[in-house]
Amino acid sequence: MKYYSTNKQAPLANLEEVVNKGLAGDKGLYMPEYVPTIDKDVIASMKNKSFQELADIVAQAFFGKDMDPQSLTDIVFDTLSFETPVVHVHDNIYSLELFHGPTLAFKDTGARFMARILSHFIRQKGIDSEVNVLVATSGDTGGAVANGFLGIPGIRVFVLYPKDKVSQIQECQFTTLGKNITALEINGTFDDCQALVKAAFVDDDLNKRLQLTSANSINVARFLPQSFYYFDAYAQLDRIGKADELVVCVPSGNFGNLTAGLFAHKMGLPVKHFIAANNRNDVFYEYLKTSDFLPRPSVETYANAMDVGNPSNFARILDLFGHDHKQIAALISGFRYSNEQITEIMRHVYYTYHYLLDPHGACGYQALVDYHLKPNETGLFLETAHPAKFKGTVDGILHSDIGIPVTLQAFMKGEKQNIALGKDFAGFKSFLLSVS
Repeated sequence: MKYYSTNKQAPLANLEEVVNKGLAGDKGLYMPEYVPTIDKDVIASMKNKSFQELADIVAQAFFGKDMDPQSLTDIVFDTLSFETPVVHVHDNIYSLELFHGPTLAFKDTGARFMARILSHFIRQKGIDSEVNVLVATSGDTGGAVANGFLGIPGIRVFVLYPKDKVSQIQECQFTTLGKNITALEINGTFDDCQALVKAAFVDDDLNKRLQLTSANSINVARFLPQSFYYFDAYAQLDRIGKADELVVCVPSGNFGNLTAGLFAHKMGLPVKHFIAANNRNDVFYEYLKTSDFLPRPSVETYANAMDVGNPSNFARILDLFGHDHKQIAALISGFRYSNEQITEIMRHVYYTYHYLLDPHGACGYQALVDYHLKPNETGLFLETAHPAKFKGTVDGILHSDIGIPVTLQAFMKGEKQNIALGKDFAGFKSFLLSVS
């Protein structure tokens, strides 16, 4: 499989090059030359397979020609040491609980998979120099990547996060690890963090002196494995006869997760319709309504992982559909929610149906309600992180004191280690060169 840049100005690259580079030289995002399809009968048989087994089918379709199939199988099974259950909320609405990985967030799968793919290529080539992974986070990405790459030889990770804009528990998940993980507290927004990462990848001086790659969803090996979730959810619903007429709603920030779902759809997964649930950062919602994409500075909300004003993966969505707004708007609907609405949604679902939503899942749930599912349709929203990761917000809204899982408690006992930086690229570049 060869990969091209969405900007069409960079040479084609193979999987190893794409994983090692992250971003193409022309600042575009890498896309596969074609999307492999999976036979309908194979998809129908997935209800009889484990999560690991069906994920291996998907992984082999994408990556099986670029590495030893058995090595890829081993990586898949090592990555997916946890399940992601579908839970019935009420009527024809279900939740896909993606918070059963090591950091209790949906990004665990992509981060762990990429870490193992990158490590595979490093071992294969016997590279002596260190690979430097740069990752910007608005919340969950940092913890997932930091823990996915923790202790892997030959890889050093720099997590950039916006000061005072991630929850305390989220921050603990990447600032208390040490070893090969360095947390950089940026005095700015997530968009500023993401801009620093992108600027680093196209800086000639930096790239001559350091081997850089990204573990954000701009990296193919980070976002594509998230398509495993969609196949698994379909298989779980198929077991109970609820997979027909499936409508999937994705809480959306940088749009890596929705893009993975769209790739699953292109591979043959029979999803009838997608919904992108936004918070106040609603540039994609506006695009669906007007066909104009107008990025703007992000604003802070209760659903902080969705506080993205210029989502990177929008370029992939455009490319996947040939920049055809009508096609995109026909397959994807958009909804947006304010903090006040998120508050009302969480309270209503908790007190009426006894289901605990986090602020992001609240947007996903309500978008399905507002979409007005038909009686024969099944609605599935992605509950992307454990509510305890946003304990302060959740407790304040529900007047509760939700328990903190043991895995999260362990992070909170560690000593915070971070380095404060401004949002100027010169300072960031100087820091990277000083620690190389």
